[in-house]
Amino acid sequence: MPPPLPELADSQNKFEDLSGINSSAYANPYDAMIEACDDNPAQLQARYSTHRSTRNAQQKAKLLSPEFSGLIIDPILERLMDPSIEPGFKDFRYCLVFWARPPAHIRSLVNKIQRELLTLAPKLWLMPLPNLHLTTLELTHSLTQPEIDAIVSNLGKPTAEIMTDYTYSHKARLVKPMISYDGAALALSFVPAAGELLPPKGTSDGVERTREDDGFTYHHLRRDLFNIASKTGVSVDSRYVVPSSHITVGRFLTQDSHDTPEKMAAWIEKIEGLNKWLEQEYWPREGGERREDGEWIVGQERGLDFREGTLWYGGGNTIRIGKGF
Repeated sequence: MPPPLPELADSQNKFEDLSGINSSAYANPYDAMIEACDDNPAQLQARYSTHRSTRNAQQKAKLLSPEFSGLIIDPILERLMDPSIEPGFKDFRYCLVFWARPPAHIRSLVNKIQRELLTLAPKLWLMPLPNLHLTTLELTHSLTQPEIDAIVSNLGKPTAEIMTDYTYSHKARLVKPMISYDGAALALSFVPAAGELLPPKGTSDGVERTREDDGFTYHHLRRDLFNIASKTGVSVDSRYVVPSSHITVGRFLTQDSHDTPEKMAAWIEKIEGLNKWLEQEYWPREGGERREDGEWIVGQERGLDFREGTLWYGGGNTIRIGKGF
């Protein structure tokens, strides 16, 4: 048995669905929102938007509160980055996931955001650009390697191929990037598209798309992957299934840049300024110029990455990566 780990950051950070949907009665939790929204992409987008805007407002109030006691420092990442804290420390939390890897233009956008965040938080831990990922389906987490190996075997190679290649024929579009944040980390989040400024024929991504194509949303993709995996008898044990499509961009390793109310207020102001910039420059607007670098069709460049190992911070090993377009 591996030695016990320090208290996890997640145990201090509550992840709850703030969209107003209760999925507890559904075998596939993603069915709940699709049914509640009458399978309407505009309503699905609204629910995703409600979740992230409500959570940002909730976290802003918490971080600026007089009762705020400090950021949530990830003790495991802290030990991995500074071995002197606990020499010989190892992270034994093996996970099994299907990741969507952001294409080059989204990685470039994250790079711009990370550089801006460093101006106020120079000690912020940044997710390396090659490690950026969107967790489309988490099969399980925090197990041992033999336990993960058994699940991979039970899922089977044919099913892994179907799931990793799924985005080649089922293209879900994400739009409206926004920084989501809390006391532990920051992420770049998106919402499912709902027919906004569709790409004209002959665009650089080689994808022709109609309003009907946006009827298959990112939430439908998550639902389908859950169903495919479940049919093998594998239990899908995700930490949370909130309506969020986000890629982690940074985590806190020190209180230094946020240890006074004035510093925290400046930090929140910085994030809100970046979000205004994202909305003005990268969100689709009717009558406005379409910017391909502000949207992401999942499966661009690469299909889904079936990955196992100690991958909480973007590491691990690829079992199979799907066909991209």
